[in-house]
Amino acid sequence: MATGDEFLSEEILGHGAYLCVRPAGGGDVQRAGLAITTTAERLGLRNEWDATAPAERESFAFIRSERAIPADIADDDVAQARWLIHVCSKRAEAVTTVCDEAMKALGATAHVKTLRGVIRPRNYTGAAMANWAYGRQVVQQPGLAMPNAFFVPMSKTAEWWRKNWMERHTYFLPRYDDAGRMINEGHALATEAGIACLLRRTYKSETQPPAAGQYDFLTYFECADEAISVLHQVCAALRDVNRNPEWRFVREGPTWQGRRVPSWNALFE
Repeated sequence: MATGDEFLSEEILGHGAYLCVRPAGGGDVQRAGLAITTTAERLGLRNEWDATAPAERESFAFIRSERAIPADIADDDVAQARWLIHVCSKRAEAVTTVCDEAMKALGATAHVKTLRGVIRPRNYTGAAMANWAYGRQVVQQPGLAMPNAFFVPMSKTAEWWRKNWMERHTYFLPRYDDAGRMINEGHALATEAGIACLLRRTYKSETQPPAAGQYDFLTYFECADEAISVLHQVCAALRDVNRNPEWRFVREGPTWQGRRVPSWNALFE
């Protein structure tokens, strides 16, 4: 549930969006899929279900809802979403085009909430931390291998953003007393169990703190069935403010759980 590296870099490496979709009671939602898929493929985006090549930030995905767990921030658009569409590209215009086409194709048949964010360079991650946290992280696997998806939008409090970036940095590493005893684990150690088995992806708001009503972070995970317990273990560790004091400043939206599917039509099976 990474929320690290918040010192804002001006560079943008990629753009992403999640479209939270639920039926609106009019027309045939299923018919919209061809236009959405055709547009994504025309723009050179690959279907993440296949995951046959390294992630190049040029992709799209369809995910079917299983359940949602409410949290600090009430958000019916996320909690009640029946389906999730993900689109990612280095080109902002490609993401916009897919989102616009989805809205047009779905029309009055569905209610759609679009949540967008950007990928920026990591600012708090030196070489040692990169090797420890990212050098051994799992990459995206085909849908059959890692079928489970978890979407968790979240924000930091105003108190967090009043801290300077150096102070914020201290919450991500363990803290020790003068005798060398660990006081708490911090964000990095709290997430260690998930490094090798959880795909994690985070989009940040374009400005931090973001505009009113927007999330700071759009956090997403994928995992195999046997790793679901590890995901819950990592989330519990992060939320334990005795282990990870950073979470005193976090407010979570609903945890939306779904199942990856290979196509739009498979959303309705």
